[in-house]
Amino acid sequence: MRLISCGRHHATFEFGDLQVTSLRDGYIDMPPTRLRGEDGRALDVLPPAVPLAGDNLRLSVNAFFVTDGTRSVLVDTGASDVWPDPTMGLIYDALDEAGVDRARITDVAITHRHEDHVSGLIAPDGSEAFAGLERVWIGAGDASVFTGRLEPIRDRVVPVSGKVAINDWTTAIPTPGHTPGHTVYDVRSGTGHLLVWGDTVHVPTLQFDQPNVAWEFDGDQSQARDARAALLERLTRPDHFVAGAHLDSPGIARVTPSGDGDGHGYALEYLAPPIG
Repeated sequence: MRLISCGRHHATFEFGDLQVTSLRDGYIDMPPTRLRGEDGRALDVLPPAVPLAGDNLRLSVNAFFVTDGTRSVLVDTGASDVWPDPTMGLIYDALDEAGVDRARITDVAITHRHEDHVSGLIAPDGSEAFAGLERVWIGAGDASVFTGRLEPIRDRVVPVSGKVAINDWTTAIPTPGHTPGHTVYDVRSGTGHLLVWGDTVHVPTLQFDQPNVAWEFDGDQSQARDARAALLERLTRPDHFVAGAHLDSPGIARVTPSGDGDGHGYALEYLAPPIG
C-alpha cells in the first residue's frame, strides 16, 4: 500500500493492481458519554491518550473509492446536508479534488444505514448524487432505510444477507451488531486485503487498545464487541489493512497485536499523515 497523491480532502493509495482513495466527508463531535463499558454504562474516566476537542470526542468521517481502472465501487457516501453540523458533507468536494467523476460511479456499497454513511446518495439540491448509479449494496437488515429522501434509490438496492462477491475483487461480509445490517467490505488486490468498515471502531485512540469498549448507538453492544474482536484478529494477518469510516482521516492503517501479553489489545499504524 503506497501513498501516491493527497490533498485537503483526499488521499490516494496504490494497492497492488487497484487504487484506493480515502475521501474526507468531514468530522462530527460527540460527548465522551457515548463510550460504554461492558456493563453498558458510560465510562467514568477516559485514558489520557484519548484527545478531546473542547469537551467532545472528534470523529473523522471517511468514505472510500476503489477502482481497477475500469470498474469501481464507492464505500459509503457521507452525510450530504442532513447532518446539522456544518463540518460535514464534503465528499463531493473530495471526489472532485481526487479527480473522480461521480457521474461514472455505478456501484455504491453502504456499511450501514446511519445518516453519515448513506445520506450522500442524494445531493443537497435533492438530485441523485451519482447519475450513473446502477446498484447500492447494503446489509439486508438495514435496507429499510430507503424511504423518504432516499426513496428514489430504492429500485437499485441489492440487499446483502450473507457473504457475497459484489465484483471480482470486493466481497461483502455481514458483521451485525452496530446495526442489524452492518457490513464490512473485503477488497482484495494482488498484494493483500483491505477491510473497509463503517462503525466497527468510533474512537481509535481507545478502542484498539480496549476493544471491549462499546458505543452507545451500537444496537447490540455484545454482538458489536464480538464482531470487532473477530475483525481485529483477522487484521493481524500478513498483508491485511483496514480502512475505517471513523479512523483519523485518511483512515487507512495496519493493525498489530499491542504486545502487552494479554492477547486483547491492538496497535494502529496509519499509512499516511492526517488530512483535513
